[in-house]
Amino acid sequence: MREKDICRIAVFYDGAYFFKVSSYYVYQHERRARLSFRGVHDFIISEVAQREGLSPSRCQIVDATYFQGRLTAQQALEQDRLFSDRVFEDALTRADIALFQQHLAFRPDGSFEEKRIDVWLALEAYEMTSLKKYDVCVLITGDGDFVPLVRKLNTLGARVMLLGWEFEYDREDGRTMRTQVSTGLIDRVNYPVLMKPLIDDRARRHDPLIDNLFLPQSMQNEWEWRPQHRENGQRTLPEGFVEGVECQGTIVNLIAGKGYGFIKPASGSDNYFFHASDLIDIGIDGLRYDDRVLFVTARGDKGIVAKNVRLNPDHDDAEDEDEDGYIQEDDCSDMEEHDALSVRS
Repeated sequence: MREKDICRIAVFYDGAYFFKVSSYYVYQHERRARLSFRGVHDFIISEVAQREGLSPSRCQIVDATYFQGRLTAQQALEQDRLFSDRVFEDALTRADIALFQQHLAFRPDGSFEEKRIDVWLALEAYEMTSLKKYDVCVLITGDGDFVPLVRKLNTLGARVMLLGWEFEYDREDGRTMRTQVSTGLIDRVNYPVLMKPLIDDRARRHDPLIDNLFLPQSMQNEWEWRPQHRENGQRTLPEGFVEGVECQGTIVNLIAGKGYGFIKPASGSDNYFFHASDLIDIGIDGLRYDDRVLFVTARGDKGIVAKNVRLNPDHDDAEDEDEDGYIQEDDCSDMEEHDALSVRS
């Protein structure tokens, strides 16, 4: 590289992975703060400059892209997520990060999953590198499925840096959750960077480059995905809530593998969280999206919850369909809540 040349850097975010990592730092790590896009970019520039033997002033991020699943407008409205999703998009815009989204797919149990996002990221990364001739491509992921992409980028003459995190923590239910980086990916990239040891290194405790990886407390609302019904950081009960009332509702999300779900009440108010232990005469595996249920309203540690949940014996699927087979709108929920980590912790 000639002395006057700029080292052109492109950053590709695996959105679900990055959100999981950021949520770990705000909920499980002593820092209690989310990652900052600008701080991550400053770190990347410094790291690339060191690996390439250049001055940081000659290293520039010319493109940054973020790939994630997306709720439909109706789903976001149903879950009161329109504002919070827009806040997050504002954060990406301020950091000059282009957002690539694809609608989430349904699982049989009514929950969501991302499909083909990784393929899309790989195709865009390869095409953009072919056209723009990046010097260094930075992948923020831990997925070994990107190993073929690394080979292709190397073929185009681009070096590949990996920012990966490995960590584990114990959930309240006693299960241990682990996030790891593919060994094959680490071995294949040109510049592997495992971030957690750097962040936890006591020698770098007051390193501005490390500290700036995290949002200051005054900016934490930039990442607040669920601002509704919160005061001083705590969820409050919705207006007009009465405890101990039996209500009708519809299952709008099921995370059967984790033992919980959400119910949209027929009244149209906020969704109620329920746990498998609160089901009566049915297991969570026996429930399906759009099932009609009866439940009793209650207060939980984080807001409203449903207790004594059971199938509504008065519900007859045949009566709810018109002659063309379309579900009528009375008391029906439109869509379900997105499992936070699947995309959002």
